[in-house]
Amino acid sequence: MILLSRRSQLAIAAVVDVALHARPTPVAAKALAARHNLPPRHLETLLQALVKAGILKGVRGPRGGYELAKERRRITAGEIVRAAMADGAEDADPAPDSKLVEQVIHPLVEKAGRHFLAELDAVSVDDLCRESGEKGVFEDMTTGADFTI
Repeated sequence: MILLSRRSQLAIAAVVDVALHARPTPVAAKALAARHNLPPRHLETLLQALVKAGILKGVRGPRGGYELAKERRRITAGEIVRAAMADGAEDADPAPDSKLVEQVIHPLVEKAGRHFLAELDAVSVDDLCRESGEKGVFEDMTTGADFTI
């Protein structure tokens, strides 16, 4: 089960890629796209969303590209995902085809999916019914018969 959009997964992969490759010069979008087997201009809107969110910094010029805007220990995967989702682009991105996604990002997403499902498994319909009653979710509706067993 994939809980994150391909765009979100690609955003995480792009930031990790930049963190790994931006020394001593910034990472060009073309090089980044090549490492993930994507069309060169494909990443541009995603990278700009990450710049806007303060995760990446764009460097102009012949040796320009992207580098981290802050220390990598201060950037979370959740922050990256929120930035990728915030720009409103649809998830029509092609699936990234790279070792980074396959060996690092995908296992992380799978682990998160298991934790997500474990949280959902810990909540019963009864728990949800009780909480909705406590919060008065249906107070404005007339109450019908109670079929509690």
